[in-house]
Amino acid sequence: MRPFGSPEQLERRRRRALEMLEEGRAPVEVARELGVDRRSVRRWKATARRKGKEAIRARPAPGRPPRLNPTQKKALEEYLLEGAQAAGFDTDLWTLPRVAQLIVRRFGVYYHVAHVSKLLHQLGWSPQKPQRRAVERDEEAVQTWLKKEWPRIKKKPGD
Repeated sequence: MRPFGSPEQLERRRRRALEMLEEGRAPVEVARELGVDRRSVRRWKATARRKGKEAIRARPAPGRPPRLNPTQKKALEEYLLEGAQAAGFDTDLWTLPRVAQLIVRRFGVYYHVAHVSKLLHQLGWSPQKPQRRAVERDEEAVQTWLKKEWPRIKKKPGD
């Protein structure tokens, strides 16, 4: 399983481990301080000794490259913040199919609807369900009614 963090963060952790080892600290102590397994620290030390410190450099993250580059993702988020109506939809509710349509229209990139949620999650968005409330709702009047009228008309225990 790939450890958490960007390739650069992982390289910084490996470099810090080697620095700590050069200071004379024990691999177990280094592992505990960095939050990694002691065997990883020993593996990094052996790799650096055999192949040099360049061997622990960051490598590109495995997997298919993203379809949208960082600039396009930022632009997508700006489009989402403008609202669905600004993007040409009837209502201001974003749905996964609508976001997929927006991506195709703006960037010419097709995303399956099931993968749009992963993309939105990467951008820090989460699924939200709008509250079903009347636009005309007067919250103050509702609270007043609940305090004054509701106690008067509700059934009391034993009645």
